[in-house]
Amino acid sequence: MADPARAAKLADRIKVVVAQALDRRVKDPRLGFVTITDARVTNDLQHATLYYTVFGDEAQQSDTRKALESAKGILRSEVGKNITARLTPTLEFVPDEIPVNASNLEELLRTAKARDAEVAALAEGASFAGDSDPYRKDEEDDDEEDFADDPDERDGTR
Repeated sequence: MADPARAAKLADRIKVVVAQALDRRVKDPRLGFVTITDARVTNDLQHATLYYTVFGDEAQQSDTRKALESAKGILRSEVGKNITARLTPTLEFVPDEIPVNASNLEELLRTAKARDAEVAALAEGASFAGDSDPYRKDEEDDDEEDFADDPDERDGTR
């Protein structure tokens, strides 16, 4: 089993090699504007998972997925030529969902900010339902002066 640091270095190298190979070697017209966003390699260096995003609509994304699946052999041979590992890892392409999730989170944050602004606008002209200070305050007791900190003085004996 390999060192996790070595697996991470190999994943970075595979990411660069595949991105360059997609740019130079793969001439599939179905391949859209694709970006390799991340690569992960198992600790035994046998399997590599490559995450990608595609700029475009659903049709371009599905065409790019098919083009990547058909170009796996070419890309794996390029990876084998450019890495220093005994075995060339298998490649698996997975669409990266982070941009979609990020846009969903941004929409939720926009909605929350709009609701906060509505609440702030309502609270601006509002007044208190009761007193401005809702906490009870006990009247000052004169008994506090009768007692001192020393227990002997409380009894009056010394």
